[in-house]
Amino acid sequence: MIDHLYRWYPVYTNSRAEKKAYQELQRKHIECYLPLKKEWRQWSDRKKLVEEPLFKSYIFVRISNKEHAEVLMTQGVSRFLYFSGKIAIMPDKQMEDLKLLMASGEELELIEHEICPGEKVIVNAGPFKGMIAELVSIKNKKSLVLKLENLGYAIQVKTSMAYIKPLK
Repeated sequence: MIDHLYRWYPVYTNSRAEKKAYQELQRKHIECYLPLKKEWRQWSDRKKLVEEPLFKSYIFVRISNKEHAEVLMTQGVSRFLYFSGKIAIMPDKQMEDLKLLMASGEELELIEHEICPGEKVIVNAGPFKGMIAELVSIKNKKSLVLKLENLGYAIQVKTSMAYIKPLK
């Protein structure tokens, strides 16, 4: 039995092929969504505002089961994502929320790991690279309060959440 219900599916793309896969899917009249964030890029001769995918190597397609093969035969598309042995499905509400968040114009930053106050962290980029501290609190995603190792002092550091990782 073929399911004609349209659902959102996350699709894994080839490396750095998100925009190309998105264009190819649109050319095939397949509903798709590629959330893009704006960021400044520095080259040796200039600085430019560019649009980069929010999720590297991912796009979202809204299709019925009969269109799975067509999506997989699209240039730039690698495979569907699986969760517990089944193709992962994105709830409509989650996709609506993501689109709303992207339309808000807020500066977004993906953090691949959850860090809670009290955890030991290491700063792996930026001016505080190599610093080991305890995360005391998060004022916002760019201002953290870290307790410095062996000093007993807490200091508010203006660095990105993306720059810290849990110390294993």
